Amino acid sequence: MTSLSVIGIVRRARRGASRHRRWLVGAAVLAVALLGFEALRLALHEIRFADVRAAVAAVRGWRIAMALVFTLVSYLALTGYDAMSLAAVGRPLPWRTAAAGSFVSYTLSHNLGLSLLTGGWARYRLYSAAGLDLGQVAQVAVIAGATFWAGVLATAGTAMAIAAPPIAIAGVTIAGGATRLVGIGLLSLVATLPVLGAVGVRSISASGLLLPIPTLRQQAVLIAASVVDMAAASSALYVLVPALGPASFPGFFVAYAVAIVVAQVSHVPGGLGVFESVMLALVPGDHAAVFAGLLLYRLVYYLLPLLVAGIGLGLREGWRLRHPIGRGLGVVDRAVQLVAPGAVTLLVFGGGLVLLVSGALPGVEGRLGTLGDILPLPFIEGSHFAGSLVGTALLLVAPALNARLRSGFQAARALLVGGVVFSLLKGFDYEEALLQLVILGVLQYAQGSFYRRGGLAAEPLSSRWLAAAAAVVTLSVWVGFFAYARTPYGNDLWWQFAVDANAPRFLRASLGATVLLAAAALWRLLIWQRMPAATGALDPAVAARALAAATRTDANLAFTGDKSFITSASGDAFLMYRVQGRTWVVMGDPVGPRAAWSELAWAVRRASDAAGGRLCFYQVSEAMLPLVVELGLEAIKYGEEAEVALDEFTLDGPRAKTLRHALRRGDEAGLSFAVLPAAEVPLAMDELRAVSDAWLAAKAGAEKRFSLGPFDPDYLARFDCAVIRREGAVIAFANLWSLPHGEELSCDLMRHLPDAPYGTMDVMFVRLFQWGRAQGYSRFDLGMAPLSGLTGGRLAPLWSKLGQALFQNGERVYGFAGLRAFKAKFQPRWAARYIATPRRLGMAHALIDLARLVSA
Repeated sequence: MTSLSVIGIVRRARRGASRHRRWLVGAAVLAVALLGFEALRLALHEIRFADVRAAVAAVRGWRIAMALVFTLVSYLALTGYDAMSLAAVGRPLPWRTAAAGSFVSYTLSHNLGLSLLTGGWARYRLYSAAGLDLGQVAQVAVIAGATFWAGVLATAGTAMAIAAPPIAIAGVTIAGGATRLVGIGLLSLVATLPVLGAVGVRSISASGLLLPIPTLRQQAVLIAASVVDMAAASSALYVLVPALGPASFPGFFVAYAVAIVVAQVSHVPGGLGVFESVMLALVPGDHAAVFAGLLLYRLVYYLLPLLVAGIGLGLREGWRLRHPIGRGLGVVDRAVQLVAPGAVTLLVFGGGLVLLVSGALPGVEGRLGTLGDILPLPFIEGSHFAGSLVGTALLLVAPALNARLRSGFQAARALLVGGVVFSLLKGFDYEEALLQLVILGVLQYAQGSFYRRGGLAAEPLSSRWLAAAAAVVTLSVWVGFFAYARTPYGNDLWWQFAVDANAPRFLRASLGATVLLAAAALWRLLIWQRMPAATGALDPAVAARALAAATRTDANLAFTGDKSFITSASGDAFLMYRVQGRTWVVMGDPVGPRAAWSELAWAVRRASDAAGGRLCFYQVSEAMLPLVVELGLEAIKYGEEAEVALDEFTLDGPRAKTLRHALRRGDEAGLSFAVLPAAEVPLAMDELRAVSDAWLAAKAGAEKRFSLGPFDPDYLARFDCAVIRREGAVIAFANLWSLPHGEELSCDLMRHLPDAPYGTMDVMFVRLFQWGRAQGYSRFDLGMAPLSGLTGGRLAPLWSKLGQALFQNGERVYGFAGLRAFKAKFQPRWAARYIATPRRLGMAHALIDLARLVSA
């Protein structure tokens, strides 16, 4: 085999690995999670659920209160990570903003894992509202992450260096001298960064990202914050295990640090199962007491802050929506608007998790007995089964909430009401019912965030959501098997019905949840792939309803015959696109009611992603920018569109001198203006073709189609056509775009003979303005001036600098400045237009494909 063959095989393997990387990583994380649960099962195989329940009950209230205090101290220390990291990258923000970014990002990353992805997403949402770009947010995330690891090393090193007695861990005793030596080595690693700063190194490069090295003062604050964080976080767990004495803290902390490292490296969400397995393996003593402490720690340090963050963001969003005056302008309010739906989604997902885990555990005996005296047994059995189904349904409805769908809000609200009812009827679990009520209240209060139209199928289940739901169902099954490990299995268990028959109820509920989840996965496999429906032809009925609600005449590009369409579920809106290479280019804003835009934008986003493509929006208005941000795209200014207010247009005054001169010259040359109704256009088609052919022959390049209409008789015959005649012969024409409600008028194809008198097109537009005003139109759209209005200062983005340079110096290439000057003489208002593309390298690929498409 030749070396070239080997290289080819390696390249193909790399490409295959790249394509399937998401699935491979997910499979690896799932495998590690299963190994963690198996290790946890082995560690607990001699422990009964009753022992764990007794150990939880034995934890005194003051210990839980101390754990809450340590948790608060830990999360307060975490705010120092972000505050100092923001200062280190040169973008300091008020502590309130940094604290919000820190708390939200860490509650997410602690519970969901993949800190750079989950916590980084929250930071970007929050800090981008304060003006930080993606690179600066990435720098903050990396510095904060490095601070966390420095805290682990520094605290573990300090604990080992100052520990007088030997450290006992996992039954192994490490001598005092060796302990100090290892601790000093860890502290030496932490000292590396201050040494680099002291010798004058100001930045380092990591994976193509330039990271500034914090000043010595900033490093000192960061290290102090990380040490306080680690000490407080470990102490929150330590006080929840009464069996551990003060002398065992150094060894306990080393075990805690090891468990944290393993959990982080595993990338299992929240380190669930992995963290607990390592702690049980390394901490000596009563495993039932240690496991009870770990369960309480998971509630206090992980789930409670997540619940507080979700409730706080949901309530803040509801308050913002109810008090629009004076709200929504601050950084925190803008950030909350972006993050709140995701936080409420997590709350609802957590509500489903609670219902499923509760359904796997035995009911409280005293409550069950009382309930059995009040309700018939079928009510209790049915409520237990229905509660688990509702929990599974909440997991599956969460994606629709995340997409802000109104139907998702309504479904989640109904399911949460059912969760409250079934929690009470299955065992009088009033704590669980109260939690569902709190989540329901937050969801109801933030209902204004869920405004998008479309059914639940408009946001189909992604593989990630299904994997998360499967993980929760698996967790509930594991909890049930642990709780009933001492119950001998038999086929007759499935058919036992009694108030105290907890194990049979668990089996039936788990089967129901699994079947529902499998049905959802099967639905995704068989049904979702057909949605959304993209068509090569636009239904005339859809076009009529959409154009009736449209505000821009470029919606008529739908009739050029070269585009595909995605239509709304209600059939009153559409968007048009074409695929160039791997790029799906959407032309302009969606056409139709504004309420349907998000449905269409997300539909094309999913369709392009399913096809392995990249998405690009071309010439969108400012009204699309919020959706562009939600889609994860980056908006860059493309130019400005000129709009003339017809009721304000006048030929009086010095600014209209050139237009008056053009009209006089036109009259002297014998030019006449007329508008041909659409029915008469076919009769003049030969004359129009002669003008078009002569115009094209004088221009370089072929006729363009995507953002302009072509010279096509069927296309031109749809519209009225303005013509300029000389001695009865057509020398210039422009087909006219209008809308059913008669608000805006514009022209698409504008062509004239090469020997037409100077100022012919000036005459055309002045007469069109006068004609349009007489017909009742309020504005005339003169079209785009590409690269107009871009700034090129030192702090401007690279695209803006390049665009301004090309605008100022590229007359021989296109005539950018000349085109703007021509349109400026009509005294228009300028409206910015944008291109939205993927970020970084994806932007370059998308812009190349876009240039090929619009120039073809």
